[in-house]
Amino acid sequence: MAMATDIPLSLYIHFPWCVRKCPYCDFNSHAVKGTIPEMEYIDALETDLVRDLKNYNWLNTRPRIQTIFMGGGTPSLFSADAITELMARLKRHLVFDDEIEITLEANPGTTDYEKFAGYFTAGINRLSIGAQSFNDKHLNLLGRIHSKDEIVHACNAAREAGFTNINLDLMFGLAGQSVDNARQDLKRAISLEPTHISWYQLTIEPNTEFYKHPPMLPDDDDLWEIYQSGLGLLADNGYQRYEVSAFSKIGHQAKHNLNYWLFGDYLGIGAGAHGKHTRHGRIQRRAKTRSPKDYLKQQKAIDTMVKPDEIRLEFLMNAMRLTTGFTVDQFMARTGLDQSDLDFFVKAGRNRQLIETKGNRIKPTELGLQFLNELLMFA
Repeated sequence: MAMATDIPLSLYIHFPWCVRKCPYCDFNSHAVKGTIPEMEYIDALETDLVRDLKNYNWLNTRPRIQTIFMGGGTPSLFSADAITELMARLKRHLVFDDEIEITLEANPGTTDYEKFAGYFTAGINRLSIGAQSFNDKHLNLLGRIHSKDEIVHACNAAREAGFTNINLDLMFGLAGQSVDNARQDLKRAISLEPTHISWYQLTIEPNTEFYKHPPMLPDDDDLWEIYQSGLGLLADNGYQRYEVSAFSKIGHQAKHNLNYWLFGDYLGIGAGAHGKHTRHGRIQRRAKTRSPKDYLKQQKAIDTMVKPDEIRLEFLMNAMRLTTGFTVDQFMARTGLDQSDLDFFVKAGRNRQLIETKGNRIKPTELGLQFLNELLMFA
């Protein structure tokens, strides 16, 4: 087994509260009851971070962080003052890379210019705005708390506040959605000129309201037409596809997500957060208490080691989502495995025209991206 070295480090921070739980959401999110205990939660996040650093023997070294992502739930329910305080505390324990990307997820129904301006002053330099649709009927069916007009207002307010790097999340394959509806959604998103668009198909996940009461979704023929039409529309407007569901203007790929997809390491703090740490060729997963109430009392962590025979599959499940795939050097550095551990996967994928190789780079073909689950059967 090779030695895993020089693995970049990111930080994920989970905010578990939202106004109400969306029927498609399987994330660790909880509807707000009363007032969010902002500063108590910031205290808990700092304690959680310090315990992680102690666990990894980093308490006195202040590790360098390449990216930070604040997700949820709805992070934009927190005030700008709370986010400012959080950023100050993070800097006590971490070294921020000179080119650090710091993303905050925002719901259009929970933001305004003043809040965005406060986030920007605090050091947030990238926003991910959860649009999901520009059709009010579909937004209502999705349980969203905002309207199509509020998406536009949020984007405009974010730019006025100083943000130049903005992602829009957008779904397709919604209940009652026609091919034309889906195209109009995408056109509206493109017209707002975000630097990044996450465009993905609605899937019905276990433990969601939609799983208990499934909506009537478009048939496969319509989904295929939406998919093909949307890919062309994004490409024609300068959005380069670099991952299965991620499209960006040149120079605006999501650095944080790229670190996930290329099997980098990350600290995870907050209720229900997960982290990954590689040391001496071994990979450790670290999961935090899911209940916000319990997390505020004690930030418990459960550690598990990734079994050596599972590491290859985990790497390939992430890296093969990228249109550019990965290099053999990246595989060995991030997994601690040898080049020979890829032999069967590459041979089987090439025989089925799901993989192409050039030099030491391995990447999915267009067919491989469409049939990723089938490709991963050979991992």
